[in-house]
Amino acid sequence: MAEPSAFSRVRLAELLAVLSLGADLGMGQPMEHVLRQCLVALRLAGELGLDEEDREVVYYGSLVSWVGCHVDAYEQAKWFGDDTVLKADFRRTDFSGPVAEARFMLRHLGGGGPTLGPTFTSAAERARLGLAFLRVGRRDAAAILSNHWQAADALAAQLGLTPGVRACVEQTFERWDGRGAPKGARGEQILLTARLVNLADVVVAYHRSAGTQAAVAVARERRGTQFDPAVVDAFTACAEELMADLDGGWDQVQRAAPAPGTPLTEAELDAALLAVADFVDVKSPWTIGHSRGVAELAQAAAWIVGLPDPARDTLRRAALVHDLGRLGVPNSVWDKPGPLSLAETERVRLHPYLTERMLACSPALAPIAAVAVQHHERLDGSGYPRGLSGAALTPEGRLLAAADLYQAHTEERAYRRAGTPEEAAALLRAEVRAGRIDAGAAEAVLGAAGHRRPRRGTWPAGLTTREVEVLRLLARGLSTRRVAEVLHISPRTAGHHIEHIYAKTGATNRALAGLFAARHGLGPSTDPATEPGSARDDGLGAGARDD
Repeated sequence: MAEPSAFSRVRLAELLAVLSLGADLGMGQPMEHVLRQCLVALRLAGELGLDEEDREVVYYGSLVSWVGCHVDAYEQAKWFGDDTVLKADFRRTDFSGPVAEARFMLRHLGGGGPTLGPTFTSAAERARLGLAFLRVGRRDAAAILSNHWQAADALAAQLGLTPGVRACVEQTFERWDGRGAPKGARGEQILLTARLVNLADVVVAYHRSAGTQAAVAVARERRGTQFDPAVVDAFTACAEELMADLDGGWDQVQRAAPAPGTPLTEAELDAALLAVADFVDVKSPWTIGHSRGVAELAQAAAWIVGLPDPARDTLRRAALVHDLGRLGVPNSVWDKPGPLSLAETERVRLHPYLTERMLACSPALAPIAAVAVQHHERLDGSGYPRGLSGAALTPEGRLLAAADLYQAHTEERAYRRAGTPEEAAALLRAEVRAGRIDAGAAEAVLGAAGHRRPRRGTWPAGLTTREVEVLRLLARGLSTRRVAEVLHISPRTAGHHIEHIYAKTGATNRALAGLFAARHGLGPSTDPATEPGSARDDGLGAGARDD
């Protein structure tokens, strides 16, 4: 009887918690801000005597309410520069009237961005930007909060969350005084569950930076404006207890799930990850559909190379969420039309690491994390975030890297036009020749994309056909001299081949070379002369020329 898949243990609460970590970064908050907010809101719900159904709304509403914060990051960056800085300051502002709103806008307007260029410092530049903002920018700004909740609501619907949770999410930006969005609800028109989530969000941000006294102070300051006075009074009466022991938010939130339910089925998990992929990609207008496209390519390529079913499933799922960490990098970087600075480049290089750290918080999703983090790694160690090379890159990671590179270069970006399929194929093959992309993975991806695969075969890690012949013999335990005798080459030439094999695969001895051969399906060949790329194939193979 087959063992159940690790993915059969994934619960919706885990997936939402992972997504909340991305929301944290997109809002300019430390990771686990939303998880801490969830704990505080749940504790406050207990103090106020909310029933189990309402506590479930508070729980899931807390995790989902802020995930839409990135959907209009492009527009935010266009007018205000670093969108994560803008959103971080949002919690520091009480939008109690037109003056407060205007001050907030003016404080951030002209922070630079992908369209408008570097920071605006002169009065004339700011004046020009201000006039442009009055013409069209106010419309973008007015739609921000509405866009956020609608995006969060759409995701909640796709993930099958209850109408109660969705109603709570809709009121994420409503205020007790009626000056909120999207409907200007006031007082008791706002669900109690939403009032708890809204308060918890702000007090956790203040608590993180300045402690419980600061959290109490901001709650009292906004009592009757942003927050329900009764909720504020309940919070301040036991703030120390409510704000205590918020470290280790992940484990606490998973234990606190009021209705854990059954784990997602494989089909439900796939549908959820696809929804997350599409959701992440809308951060930039240039990447819409990117993750879905990478997943389709990677899955088809996995079939071509004969990857086993479990590995193929892991690869497809990793491809769907490989760019989750993009949420942690501002659009002023992603959508910049010109070259990146050193600091901006370093921020970009961090996003696969962020993807890994978010997914790895869930033990059930850790296998996905281990593959997703490799999508910018390269065989020669020139990739990121860890500079892995050779055998450190898994077959799934190699396929993902090739699929991501090909797909990205068929898509337009702010800094370049879209390449044709032929140009993307040429780029991928150039990366193979440079030793950065695995040859077998590249050709599988190109085959999946509809390109004719060359008659001359390609091998993992950029190995030549002669090196594969040597590797097969080496894996069987043959000495260098015996390898030379079998292949009718000199021992010195055989030694050179072995050195090249070790360098390309990352192996340091015969055992590790044999493991590499096994992992890549390079078993003994019954007739080396019929192998792809042999001299018999088309006259272009290695043959004696590899000597």
